Amino acid sequence: MIDVVLPCLNEARALPWVLTRMPAGFRPLVVDNGSTDGSARVAAEHGARVVDAPVRGFGAACHAGLLAATAATVCVLDADASLDPAELPRLVAALDALEAAGGRPGLVLGRRRPAGRGAWPPHARAGNAVLARTLNRRAGTRLRDLGPMRAARRAALAGLDVRDRRFGYPLETVLRAAADGWAITEIDVAYRPRTGESKVTGTLGGTVRAVRDMRRVLAEAAS
Repeated sequence: MIDVVLPCLNEARALPWVLTRMPAGFRPLVVDNGSTDGSARVAAEHGARVVDAPVRGFGAACHAGLLAATAATVCVLDADASLDPAELPRLVAALDALEAAGGRPGLVLGRRRPAGRGAWPPHARAGNAVLARTLNRRAGTRLRDLGPMRAARRAALAGLDVRDRRFGYPLETVLRAAADGWAITEIDVAYRPRTGESKVTGTLGGTVRAVRDMRRVLAEAAS
């Protein structure tokens, strides 16, 4: 069994598609981060385990999901239907191969490839590219995306002791993993237009907040 952490804030419209696309052997943990649209109820009705994360923030939701997970392998996936859960087995297979080849903990990220008009607005793509280049210079990685679809081992992730509880959480995870000598790679995944109102990549304000949080993490790592 593999646990799938799904940070969730008002994704009632998207959750049915996401949860019905979950592959066999992958157990969804919907981390409700203060939703007011009935997301928790919808998740439970579709067989997901609901985890409450009352402290608002993407990183806070990811951390709560990681603490609630019990499987040896954990995936993280946005709950907005922009990424297809059916692609998760490919990430886990890549993780298995990466660790078998290198003998080190592994982290596999999904490199987003837009599939549909409006899936990834230019401002969000540009911000992501700048951050990825900065990360690569700092950490010695060769990533082109800081995508939200990921796979790793639960115990190793918990051992990284990631502290950020906002949008800097994904970046700090990669920074700490690279510093600890993990093998890190990415594989292409389709990136669809999200269902419902966008809170980050679909809005200029959301992108600015995410970039600001990630720059803060980079600055703290360099100090």
